[in-house]
Amino acid sequence: MTPLRQALADYLAVRRALGARLHRAEKLLGQYLSYVEARGEPHLRVPTMVAWATLPPHAARSWASLRLSVVRAFAAHLQTFDPQTEVPPTGLIPSPPCRATPYLYTDQDIAALMTATSQLQTPHRVATYRTLLGLLAVTGLRVGEALALDWMDLDAAEEVLTIRTSKFGKSREVPVHATTITALRRYLHRHDRPRAAARTTALFVSTAGTRLLYCNVQWTFQRLVRQAHLVTHATAGHPRLHDFRHRFAVCTLVDSYRHGADPHARLAILSTYLGHADPRHTYWYLSATPQLLRLAADRLERQRGGAA
Repeated sequence: MTPLRQALADYLAVRRALGARLHRAEKLLGQYLSYVEARGEPHLRVPTMVAWATLPPHAARSWASLRLSVVRAFAAHLQTFDPQTEVPPTGLIPSPPCRATPYLYTDQDIAALMTATSQLQTPHRVATYRTLLGLLAVTGLRVGEALALDWMDLDAAEEVLTIRTSKFGKSREVPVHATTITALRRYLHRHDRPRAAARTTALFVSTAGTRLLYCNVQWTFQRLVRQAHLVTHATAGHPRLHDFRHRFAVCTLVDSYRHGADPHARLAILSTYLGHADPRHTYWYLSATPQLLRLAADRLERQRGGAA
């Protein structure tokens, strides 16, 4: 093993001991070291980093920025042991704003998606996607969190779902409505659940009885979007699975205004519910919809009137 390869193995071990996963970073850094080795360079140099990060030539700038940031973190670590290692300055390849415009599903959109599932092959597959989409809509879970659910994570008595080791390596309990528990239990106890599913603890399973894969779910969802005839217009992005999370955040704030609750207090609860380490991250999911702005403006007018 070359010194650079050993340094990479040590770097990954240290970061993972601190809780980082680094699946993508490990792959990218391995590719980067192959590039460095092909050039015969014994140390990390900024020009080489930039040359590699900007491959292929027509790649998006955000992708180049991400690749350089991964290498920069490794270089900063390595420079402690090898003073000849160069570290690129921050912002050398600035990343453009990367927040995609969310598609905020209406109730009619969700009903259309649910109806579209009836076109899928096999009753089990229909039930799987109908239940999965319904769960995303009413909980705002990350898609990966929903797919990672095991049947024992469902506590019917307490009406709680346990989300284990999610994005930030933390687990949390998510209270859900009794109707959601009923839907999940009905799905689990369907007579057409594949027999092979007995060999897995997964809640959502494919027709082969295995845990659903994100790539397959994504492909099927885009098919459902087309069949539901969801229309992308100037003020909305293309429908994504992750946009159910945006909808849930906005609907929670709308509900707080409608029922006279304190939206600031509700935001803190929402942040915990969504699994955010900091309430500031929750603002990413809020959009200034006409409905939300109208309710906020109405409350402001009432407060001004009371003050007068």
